[in-house]
Amino acid sequence: MIITKGEPYTKEEIKKLSEQFDVYIKTVIDVSKKICSAGCDRHFESERVLLNEGSRESDLWGGGVDLETGEVDCNSFINIRPGDNNTSNEIQNPETRKVFEDLTKYFFKEIYGQK
Repeated sequence: MIITKGEPYTKEEIKKLSEQFDVYIKTVIDVSKKICSAGCDRHFESERVLLNEGSRESDLWGGGVDLETGEVDCNSFINIRPGDNNTSNEIQNPETRKVFEDLTKYFFKEIYGQK
């Protein structure tokens, strides 16, 4: 189940999103519009949702969140974009990576205990 939104996910939504991989949720975040599409089987599915909603590919970055450890990862095949100076699965630009991590913690604040 894919849920795309600009506000933090509720506990109920996080439970639904975790059905795919149990303790891990794949995410794609538009770092410019601050919209998250989560719960996909493969990152390109959430990427497609955001592109269809008007996002620019250069603003979309993929990764995920481990619900047990709280670890945010910034690893996805959609991140390989030499035209955007990213030649790896990992988000290489430190500023973009920090924005992605901060937004992930915002969208999943239920698991981080943030207010």
